[in-house]
Amino acid sequence: MDKQNQMQWVSALSTRPSLESALKEVVEQADRDLEGPADLALIFISSAFASEYSRLMPLLRELLPVPAILGCGGGGVIGTNRGGLTEEVEGSPAVSLSLARLPGVNVRTFHVGAEELPDLDSPPDTWVDLLGVPAREEPQFIIFADPFAAKINDLLQGLDYAYPGAAKVGGLAGGDGAGRGAALFCDYQLYREGTVGVALSGNIVLETIVAQGCRPIGHPYRVTEGDRNILLKLEEQTDDSGSGGIERSPLEALRELVQTLSEEDRELAQHSLFVGLVSDEFKLKLEPGDFLIRNLLGVDPKVGAIAIGDRVRPGQRIQFHLRDARTSAEDLEMLLDRYQRAAEYSGTSSAGALMFSCLGRGEGLYGQSNFDSRLFGRYIKNIPLSGFFCNGEIGPVGGSTFLHGYTSVFGICRQNS
Repeated sequence: MDKQNQMQWVSALSTRPSLESALKEVVEQADRDLEGPADLALIFISSAFASEYSRLMPLLRELLPVPAILGCGGGGVIGTNRGGLTEEVEGSPAVSLSLARLPGVNVRTFHVGAEELPDLDSPPDTWVDLLGVPAREEPQFIIFADPFAAKINDLLQGLDYAYPGAAKVGGLAGGDGAGRGAALFCDYQLYREGTVGVALSGNIVLETIVAQGCRPIGHPYRVTEGDRNILLKLEEQTDDSGSGGIERSPLEALRELVQTLSEEDRELAQHSLFVGLVSDEFKLKLEPGDFLIRNLLGVDPKVGAIAIGDRVRPGQRIQFHLRDARTSAEDLEMLLDRYQRAAEYSGTSSAGALMFSCLGRGEGLYGQSNFDSRLFGRYIKNIPLSGFFCNGEIGPVGGSTFLHGYTSVFGICRQNS
């Protein structure tokens, strides 16, 4: 394929404390590395610059004329420094800029306010009309949302309904800490609420990796009684065939399970216990990655009930999970290895990637910086990576798109042919 028709991504990062200097540095670096004009720019700015969010787009307009730009503020940013290394910058000033040349790709940006969202029982065409992106184009989505009032779960459910099978990745933006809402950027405009996004269709594939960083413990259980997000009765699934055991209260089941754990895991269960909802009800032999991980919110000792961070229904399967730095690293490594093997088998090569990581990961989880991004680079080599640290991560599990926590979501872009 000649260079003119080849997809190209570049990433630049600046940690200069002056916003003007930082923007000038990333634009010069990205412009130098990109061969030809950009079709899309993605910009991420750390909350250390929060008081200057309103200045970002006017300054960028003078430095970088691109037809489509998308971005947001974050608790930290990820990009490629001048030495060519991917760096995760947490808690200090930083700007990350990605530029993409996307021949044969339709690029459509959008901003949607929460009040504009259709009812969830509206037909798919209502969602298509809202975004102005025909479903027949089979678009892929990158989405950034206000964490306070975007009704993001309704939006994701509506997009899955209108664009089934389309990849959707992104995250919840960081606010400015002064009660002024999030910082969302779309086509040189600053938005304080709602959702901004870009739909990419045509000669592009957006592949996803969702690393939730947990490992299952004990056996799966089938929910025999539940009310909204409250587990009331569970039945232990004693083997891969799905046959059931004794019915008991969730708290009783959890107490029995904890007794079987090692001392190290019992300690972990005190503060890092989660519930995994099985994403594919037809799959009998469950593996890591087959679960949607949700927070355990509280217990009612009187009736033995457990509340979790999602709705449950009778017949659904669940399994308790633990999370720590080692488990999180092993989970991501397993997913990256699986992706790399599949890519080698199919002979495909990627052009660029995005990383949306929870504020609860990074140096705070691993005790070292750049862990997830460097691990990504060991398996998926020589492609630029950029992104930000989120208040919640958007990515698919089991064919549906969800809002996650404590997760790293990767979106990997390549040409269709």
